[in-house]
Amino acid sequence: MNDKILDALRNVDDPDLHKDIVTLGMVQNLRVENKKVSFSLVLTTPACPMKDMIKNACINAIHLMVDKELEVDIEFGSKVTSGQRNKQSLDGIKNIIAVASGKGGVGKSTVATNLAIALGISGATVGLLDADIYGPSLPVMMGLRGQRAVINEEGERPVIIPFEKYGIKAMSIGCLLDERQALLWRGPMISTALKQLLVDVAWGELDYLIVDLPPGTGDIHMTLAQQFPLSGVVMVTTPQQVAVSDTRKSIEMFRHQGINIPILGIVENMSFFTPVELPDNKYRIFGEGGGKELSEQYGIPLLAEIPIIGSLASDADLGKPAVLHDDPLYKTAFITMSEKVAQQVSVLNAGS
Repeated sequence: MNDKILDALRNVDDPDLHKDIVTLGMVQNLRVENKKVSFSLVLTTPACPMKDMIKNACINAIHLMVDKELEVDIEFGSKVTSGQRNKQSLDGIKNIIAVASGKGGVGKSTVATNLAIALGISGATVGLLDADIYGPSLPVMMGLRGQRAVINEEGERPVIIPFEKYGIKAMSIGCLLDERQALLWRGPMISTALKQLLVDVAWGELDYLIVDLPPGTGDIHMTLAQQFPLSGVVMVTTPQQVAVSDTRKSIEMFRHQGINIPILGIVENMSFFTPVELPDNKYRIFGEGGGKELSEQYGIPLLAEIPIIGSLASDADLGKPAVLHDDPLYKTAFITMSEKVAQQVSVLNAGS
């Protein structure tokens, strides 16, 4: 019976990896007792957006090709694949995902924070690093304002203990310095600070480390892209052409021959506004189609169109990320976005 079930499951393909789930080693702990079949389905990410589709395909294949009377019990697990590639590796961190924008003020930090927490909600182990050295926003957005990180000495090396909140680990230079202190640092000092935040923080075992980059293209971007094994970059824009134009420059930087970092997709923030009293209406306050334009021009996915949410900014100032809000309007866009990001990373890792 076990062989018949495995043969049936060989007809079920992972829609992203384009191989059957048995060949991929995703089917584990298969057990058959009387009329009950149970097994574990180990996915490449707990944030898999195709989870229900794969489950239904498994049940249908067993009923069609083995016995329609069998009761099928599928338990999901995950083993996140790694994107570490030929650069300075970070022990225990499987994937580093940068969140970037060509222009400031497009909501990049909002996207990075909610992406990290959404991945954590799915069951992944996640870290969030605020790499905007000049203008760190993580202490405010994560409700860590005024708190100082603990630094332990281990031999000659300082070890920075990250904060743990909302199910993820988080660190920012804003948690190491006085928030009123202006950083009069040149490029080499900035690059050194970034390396310390990556290497000297006790991140532990992580499936994903989300790095919130400063806007534009500069020393931090070059240091991260050239010296650390980035799995990919999420680009954030608004529909406005001025933001789209600057985002093109960022995309071109990461695609430059000397850098060559995959772009996981585009997030269009502030896409539209829907009043509570008119839930079927969408008002495109900042224009329309900027994210789609970039997606089509570069052949990369449009991961999400995030609506303008009235209290999102005020909640962020209070350290309450939108993805944790009870209202599904707040959650759905960010949860879906996180699933698509994890999907893109899994596909890239399978091909590396």
